[in-house]
Amino acid sequence: MDTQTLSTAADDSDFLENRPFAELAPGDCASLVRTVSQRDIQLFAAVSGDVNPAHVDAAYARSSRFHGIIAHGMLGGALISTVLGTRLPGPGTIYLGQTLHFAKPVHIGDTLTVTVEVESLDAAKRRVVLATRCVNQDAQVVIEGEAEVIAPAEKLRIRRTDLPEPLLADKNLRYEQLLAAARECAPVRMAVVHPCSKEALEGALAAARMGLITARLVGPQAKIRSLAAEHGFDLEGIEIIDVPHSHAAAAQAVALARDGEVDALMKGSLHSDELLADVVSAHSGLRTGRRISHVFVLDVPRYPKPLLLTDAAINVAPDIEAKLDIVQNAIDLAHALGIARPKVAVLSAVETVTPKLASSMDAAALAKMADRGQITGAIVDGPLAFDNAVSIAAARTKGIVSPVAGDADVLVVPDLDAGNMVAKQLEYLADAQAAGIVMGARVPIVLTSRADSAHSRIASCAIALLLARHRLGTSEANA
Repeated sequence: MDTQTLSTAADDSDFLENRPFAELAPGDCASLVRTVSQRDIQLFAAVSGDVNPAHVDAAYARSSRFHGIIAHGMLGGALISTVLGTRLPGPGTIYLGQTLHFAKPVHIGDTLTVTVEVESLDAAKRRVVLATRCVNQDAQVVIEGEAEVIAPAEKLRIRRTDLPEPLLADKNLRYEQLLAAARECAPVRMAVVHPCSKEALEGALAAARMGLITARLVGPQAKIRSLAAEHGFDLEGIEIIDVPHSHAAAAQAVALARDGEVDALMKGSLHSDELLADVVSAHSGLRTGRRISHVFVLDVPRYPKPLLLTDAAINVAPDIEAKLDIVQNAIDLAHALGIARPKVAVLSAVETVTPKLASSMDAAALAKMADRGQITGAIVDGPLAFDNAVSIAAARTKGIVSPVAGDADVLVVPDLDAGNMVAKQLEYLADAQAAGIVMGARVPIVLTSRADSAHSRIASCAIALLLARHRLGTSEANA
């Protein structure tokens, strides 16, 4: 019998078709090609329970001999099993044994060609020995070995089973990575404005204990101490600046930032408008040449990377000039978070420029501004509808050719209504973890909500720390 190779067209088929023992001959082979993603590694870790930090902890992995996260060796073994069970011999195969030699590590983004080839046949027992090999995109063998199987006796053609899309919802992975990055910096001096609720005080004290901030609590001292005693919070070593009420706390905290006494602010249990009124004061505030805006940093379980959303908290109906600053503020934050060249999607209801829809016109103008250097440090495209911005499948269906579509790092919404709805929907329906920061002032401002957890407040403090240190490094580099 002539040597045969299975067609790779089976990838797109609705059916799985086997090769029974009678059709097999030495030299027959089959293969698949798979690019290994971080999601693959995380799903394998979740199923196997193998949370070796070399596979799941980016900070640890960077310091390892491999200089980054590597795939589990048995993930490659599972891909070999896939070829055996679905292609050669295919459905009906019984896996008896496998030897594996791991020659090189597999990194995120590596493309593996996984091949099995018939070496010998035992007709009496229908046993087949196959050489197995995984080769990366550089033609380097990363795994090789030998498998022994019992081949099926009958020809089978079975409809492929559609599996549900697994939801990877590791709420702690990116949070821990964010904290690990922040812990590499000295703590940021932060004024916590009127921390007179359990959540506000707990979040500030937790961030201080973790070494993210040096907290200065600005508010009524007696009330803060009473609250701490009620909930068993330890205030030892924490400075309290005594002021009579929330208005005075906002004014005092802004003054501390203006005078260089603190490097960041965090809102406690006062209304956002009360704090921001002092921040934007023309005479005594923290204004810069940039418009102030808010950026949510979201960890959405079904999205493969952090997602920044702006502006969903401050600017109600920004015009094109305001949006110019809103976009640049978000880009600056992305840089501070280690995203060297963020992909910015300017959202509208449609992906075409439509004069009757102002948001589409603004989006097109912002994209052109980026082309002309009026917005820097990012790839900006728009208008893009939400689905096209976050789903490459949706973008392809609509024939959209864009370096941003389906892979956005930053979403720029048309107005506060749209932004607030998107942020809350992602948080409450998509189980996203949210943190956030105010940009455009002299210092970062953590603008928390009363509903925010201590987890969210800590993450926001970590972002403020990374932003403050990034600004310091940038100013020193430009000095």
